[in-house]
Amino acid sequence: MLSAQQLEQYITQHLDCDYIKVSGDDGTHFEALIVSEAFSGKSMVQQHQLVYAALGDRMRAEIHALSMKTLTPAQWQKSN
Repeated sequence: MLSAQQLEQYITQHLDCDYIKVSGDDGTHFEALIVSEAFSGKSMVQQHQLVYAALGDRMRAEIHALSMKTLTPAQWQKSN
């Protein structure tokens, strides 16, 4: 069973994150807050595609659902 911590590691291995927090305790359904400069200038769909690309085949094999909030560092600063 996949843990939230493992999912964080999978994402950060392939995406440079300023901040990441993944939660979920059933091993297949997760929520993530991801802050990355890589999201700058990209639409929300493009941002989510970057995360899906970082996860690769795990999205089909290990993860049933991933709800994401993606932000640039500037957006993150404004929201805090």
